Amino acid sequence: MSKKIFCLAMALCVSVFFLMSCSFNKGPAEEAIKAAEQAVIATKAEAVKIVPDEVKALDDSLAAVKEKFVKKEYKEALADAKALDTKAKAVLASAKVKKEELTKKWTEISAGLPKTLEDIQAQVDKLAKAKKLPKTLTKEKFEEAKAGLTSAKDEWAKAQASFTSGNLNEAVGMATSLKDKVLKIMESLGMSNPEVK
Repeated sequence: MSKKIFCLAMALCVSVFFLMSCSFNKGPAEEAIKAAEQAVIATKAEAVKIVPDEVKALDDSLAAVKEKFVKKEYKEALADAKALDTKAKAVLASAKVKKEELTKKWTEISAGLPKTLEDIQAQVDKLAKAKKLPKTLTKEKFEEAKAGLTSAKDEWAKAQASFTSGNLNEAVGMATSLKDKVLKIMESLGMSNPEVK
């Protein structure tokens, strides 16, 4: 009989110890999750427009940590929450590097593209006043080039607006695509093609 009581007492002690260790980790886990959440929020504010995929991964990780906490897996939630704070810092660093790259690329493009658009406009104006178009340029091609120039100016304005609002990926993508269109317009008008930056 005493052996049975001893086993029950041991089982009770183990259960109490387990419950105490779980609840011991609950508070620190809760605090770590709050800190991680603040780190993720701060990172999102800085990085979501620059490295959206990495920010989504952070969000997903935070959701997983919270789920572990709900399942009372406090020890794991605590460890993951602490790791999440480090991940958030890494994403911020990554966003900073990417932002510098995109800003440099934008600066290069915006240094040359507006001038090129002006040159194309001058060529269009010159050809519009000419009595006769060059042999290499049909009336249809000229009209296409004029429409292309109008479209290019609109796209450039949109790219500038994207850049101003902090959507650097979108702005640089639009500007890069626009460079190719501008070169084609120049070719169709018989203009020499200096490298459009």
